[in-house]
Amino acid sequence: MLSEYVARYVALHRALGYRFRIQAGLLSLYARFAEARGDRAIRTDTALAWAGEAPSPQQRRNRLLVLRRFALALRAENAAHEVPPADAFGRAVAERHLPHIYGEEDIAGLLQGAAALAPVGGLRPVLYATLFGLLAATGLRISEALALRLDDLTEDGLLVRETKFRKSRLVPLHNTTAAALARYLVVRRRHRAAGPFLFAARGGPLPYDTASGTFRLLARRTGLRNAPGTGGPRIHDLRHTFAVRSLEGCSGASAAEVARHMLALSTYLGHAHFTDTQWYLHATPALMAGIAAAGEAHFRAGVP
Repeated sequence: MLSEYVARYVALHRALGYRFRIQAGLLSLYARFAEARGDRAIRTDTALAWAGEAPSPQQRRNRLLVLRRFALALRAENAAHEVPPADAFGRAVAERHLPHIYGEEDIAGLLQGAAALAPVGGLRPVLYATLFGLLAATGLRISEALALRLDDLTEDGLLVRETKFRKSRLVPLHNTTAAALARYLVVRRRHRAAGPFLFAARGGPLPYDTASGTFRLLARRTGLRNAPGTGGPRIHDLRHTFAVRSLEGCSGASAAEVARHMLALSTYLGHAHFTDTQWYLHATPALMAGIAAAGEAHFRAGVP
């Protein structure tokens, strides 16, 4: 019964244009948990027990709030559904997540770890080494990379179709990135991977949870993350790193040249607004040194 309610709720949101991927996964987990307890409607004690199984406070609050919105929608039709309190696991403090800016050694360690995955000689290690290398080299969103089809790889670059802001764009590739993708395609053909997706699993796209879970596994093996639930560098931080390293390459450029570079970077990343790109930029020693040098030059030139 609850599974049917979840299916209807998810279908409604997707019909309205929402991807609703994470929420759908969480609500499906809750429905199985509640139905195993014999619940036919949402119960506060079951909701708190399920949300409480998450490994971190943030994830427990997120589970509860996703379920609470679902409960409010169902209670509008049937008062038998209970709505759990929003603050049962405390209130989240609004703060910006500080991204991890990967060094070259970090990325090399991740790719080496991916290449060493089992089975030796199989497609899996090459697939993940290529996927994570592509994210580091292009700043693509993980969702964009997983949605790529074989015919999206063109001579001019990657065609990224209707992404987060319903915009498509062409992403030019460095020669080394294009060569890595070509080597991956050779291995992919040798293993006769089925389906139209560049990074495929059982004929469909590689699932986000599978890719993200493998990334966390490799991050722990290489010492970038600690035990589950403790947080640490994320797969999305590769996108932040790409933006920061790109700006570091402007060292010594004029203000006008930096402005043009930022506009190009914003377009390359597929942002709807220039301010979205600014959100990805963070202070690093190289950037701070460049800012200090520019300030010193202005001071010596007597520029107000």
